[in-house]
Amino acid sequence: MKLLISNDDGISALGIRTLANCLAEAGHEVTVVCPDRERSATGHGLTLHQPIRAEIVESIFHPTVKAWACDGTPSDCVKLALWALLDTPPDLVLSGINQGANLGTEILYSGTVSAAMEGVIEGIPSIAFSLASHTSKEFQTAAHFAQQLVAQIAAKPLPELMLLNVNVPPVKWEEIAGVTITRQGVRRYVDVFDKRIDPRGKTYYWLTGEVLEEVEPPEGLNLPQHIPIDVHVIRKNHISITPLQYNLTYATGLQQLSEWEFKFT
Repeated sequence: MKLLISNDDGISALGIRTLANCLAEAGHEVTVVCPDRERSATGHGLTLHQPIRAEIVESIFHPTVKAWACDGTPSDCVKLALWALLDTPPDLVLSGINQGANLGTEILYSGTVSAAMEGVIEGIPSIAFSLASHTSKEFQTAAHFAQQLVAQIAAKPLPELMLLNVNVPPVKWEEIAGVTITRQGVRRYVDVFDKRIDPRGKTYYWLTGEVLEEVEPPEGLNLPQHIPIDVHVIRKNHISITPLQYNLTYATGLQQLSEWEFKFT
């Protein structure tokens, strides 16, 4: 398959090198276009008020991988690849392997998920891969699963256009307990701004935070309640696969708001 790979951790990140090299060694045609530095938590931001530059990168990836480092956001990278750098569209857009989970409501801030979502917006099925740890370097497990998943999609394409958000526990392959199709959960954080003073006496703030709770999504979303949520299965060493879409329309809200009445006279 022809694969486009991006990320938000930057061109030098071990996760993208592991993913791209593993898929290239499996015989896929791999192109990498990703940020030239870490651009985590940039969401779906695009660069509009300055030029975007991309430079060819050599000697980092498998010899068959074509790679560019872009000074834009993750979404910039995928958009630039699809409209300017690639001769023909890829079969799949992949993003990752991210250093850290993208579970529950974290996906709203994730550059990793946004890069993959850019592919879906352009009509290309996409997958976001994340390793559920900020410290583990066990990327081989996620890369091995990515190889299996891509092969399965090649043999049996996705029935509809969607993004698969894949989170992999930070354990060795033999410790994986299974693969579970999940729905998106909710992660709430205690957002704390640490107030500090710089060497010139100026005040600045550093955003920190920790997970406060992980809860079920609202029932009004009409999601099947028998499907487990992503934030739970990871704890049991299951790989989580959550199908996502970019359409955020609240279906129950459509019905409720249709009963409103407005007067213009």
